[in-house]
Amino acid sequence: MLKRVLMLAGLLWATLAGAVEPIRIGVPGAYTGGSSPMGLSMRNGIRLAAQEINARGGVLGRPLQLVERDDGGNALRGRRVNAELIRQPVVATVGLVNTAVAEAVVGLYQEARVPLVIAVATAAKLTQPTHDGYVFRVALSDTVQARLIAREAVERAGYRRIAIFADTTRYGEQGVMELTAALARYGVRPVAVERFELRERDMEEPLRKASRQGAQVILTYAIGPELVEIANGMARMDWQVPLIGSWTLSMSNFIDNAGPNADGTRMVQTFIPEGAGGQRKAFIDAYLALNHGRRIASPPSAAQGYDAMLLLAAAIQQAGSTDRAAIRQALEQLKRPVDGVITRYQRPFNPSSHEAIDETVPVIGKVSGGEVVHAYREDRLKGMK
Repeated sequence: MLKRVLMLAGLLWATLAGAVEPIRIGVPGAYTGGSSPMGLSMRNGIRLAAQEINARGGVLGRPLQLVERDDGGNALRGRRVNAELIRQPVVATVGLVNTAVAEAVVGLYQEARVPLVIAVATAAKLTQPTHDGYVFRVALSDTVQARLIAREAVERAGYRRIAIFADTTRYGEQGVMELTAALARYGVRPVAVERFELRERDMEEPLRKASRQGAQVILTYAIGPELVEIANGMARMDWQVPLIGSWTLSMSNFIDNAGPNADGTRMVQTFIPEGAGGQRKAFIDAYLALNHGRRIASPPSAAQGYDAMLLLAAAIQQAGSTDRAAIRQALEQLKRPVDGVITRYQRPFNPSSHEAIDETVPVIGKVSGGEVVHAYREDRLKGMK
């Protein structure tokens, strides 16, 4: 029913808009490949936000038009498609999933002075510089994420002998650097740091090395397919130590393919569907209705994409035009709160910080019975709004 209402509203708006020029928004991301659960979830969250905005009359009396491009998680392809978006030209862009792709393209947006709101990619330096910077983010940076992972492993769980497993991508490289620094704050040095290529299908040798070093827990920084091999390899070895890691442990292609071996895994999350009420439940219901699904493949990606689109639309409205410099300035100085599904954003950006999500927002999730749930009761209660 909801899908039909939104479709009818969109058709009516298109009829009424007639010759009104749409506001074109770029939406690049990994819609194919190993990162696609994140990319498609992000894209669908952005689509949902845009449909809802258009159903209310658009922005500045004009409909939003999404210009989507698949980068496949590849940096060279990402640079090409984002350059195309800038030449379109788009007014602004919301998206980007993979660290390597984001690192390859943020300079293009800065040079062209086109606002970019990153919705998934997490490398800490992507939003630098902030002075006259055109790059913003609605996702948890690796620096903050690593601190929360280290806190979970050392402060809450009491582990001191820690192994780090990360892939050899820029994402994994950043993760090792940030986790090592975060552990050092507790006076802890990892007993093992194991790196592996994408599509690695045999993790038993590095796992045995970590076991011989007496690792009590494994911290991970990788994406779904390789995380599966870690969990399944541990099960084959009958080596029962916890997995704690970055938010990608919530990806559907990890949970589904690791099956019961994923149970108990913990990760940092900006959004968990369990127990959702109010606006969060409405978002989940609308997302599933529009995409004919029983669940969201990557809930944080979907929620971050949705909220990023809302914040960009609010900035365009406040700017009163599609002038890119005015939109950038409005993003830094949003006057009205924006009610997202992750949080209520009150001045999420400012001239010294282009990060909308800080340490106060995320929670710790865990896999239980094929779903991500809140690891702590107080976090679950916080999400029931």
